[in-house]
Amino acid sequence: MARKSLIQREKKRQKLEQKYHLIRRSPKKEIRKVPLLSDKWEIHGKLQSPPRNSAPTRLHRRCFSTGRPRANYRDFGLSGHILCEMVNACLLPGATRSSW
Repeated sequence: MARKSLIQREKKRQKLEQKYHLIRRSPKKEIRKVPLLSDKWEIHGKLQSPPRNSAPTRLHRRCFSTGRPRANYRDFGLSGHILCEMVNACLLPGATRSSW
């Protein structure tokens, strides 16, 4: 189980990303249109004004049940360990166990 503080920090990052999403997106479109390099640097300065944690690259997918940040399956929102347990317990419809 992940520490509660890390999970709360991740939720805070998600809120910041949603809040600054449009502010980050509009200068990126402007950079593509502007031909002069000096103008591009000015627009790039605007991109650096929002907080760092509002960048979408800082977000982690976490396991829905345990909060584990690694080995997540996007389709289920679960980590591999929990996914395996749920499949073995027949809690996920349509998922089959593999053996070789």
